[in-house]
Amino acid sequence: MVDVASNYRMILQRIGEAAAKAGRKSEEIKLLGAAKSQSVALVRAAVAAGVRLIGENYVQEAQDKKQVIPERAEWHMIGHLQRNKAKVAVEIFDMIQSLDNIALARELDKEGGKRQKTVRALVEVNLGGEESKSGIAEHKVQELLQAAGEFSSLSIEGLMAVPPFCENPEDVRPYFKRLRELREGLGKLRIANVDLKELSMGMTHDYTVAVEEGATIVRIGTALFGPRPR
Repeated sequence: MVDVASNYRMILQRIGEAAAKAGRKSEEIKLLGAAKSQSVALVRAAVAAGVRLIGENYVQEAQDKKQVIPERAEWHMIGHLQRNKAKVAVEIFDMIQSLDNIALARELDKEGGKRQKTVRALVEVNLGGEESKSGIAEHKVQELLQAAGEFSSLSIEGLMAVPPFCENPEDVRPYFKRLRELREGLGKLRIANVDLKELSMGMTHDYTVAVEEGATIVRIGTALFGPRPR
């Protein structure tokens, strides 16, 4: 079995080194275990090791795992979320990291209102304009934030992105920088119910570069759990 605890310690060390290089404190960065297709045993091992955020791509998979993992962790939706799954998503996730359109924002707000619960969300931005990926275009983010600012049961806490894959992690740096600069610009608008304190960016291949560019959440799968089962 994969030594998740050892992997976790190694990732934390690398996060600390990257943070120091950028003049940041390592405590500013949270590690999210991207658990798509990973076993319950591995997820439990990650939580036992100290991982406090678990990310899932599918509502049903998260629901199944939560039922048999009693340990306390925050569960984050990091995959594309369809509106017809919003009801269940609001029930099982602590945060939706993949909000990318106004209709979904409205649905999340409605479901949150029914439960007298504030739905926490990040706006997913499609930085590379890739049709194969979800996420809202950069020039439409402000419109989405202003619309979401009218909702009483939805809180936007930051931005998330999955940049185009590049063999050299340094080639991804401009995308991370763009997301940080986008957050800084939008933060000046002071929109109600919008506090862009989180930047969720960086995965196994490039998370140290993401930390150097301001990531507050890095989403780690392979480096933590080992290769995803086929």
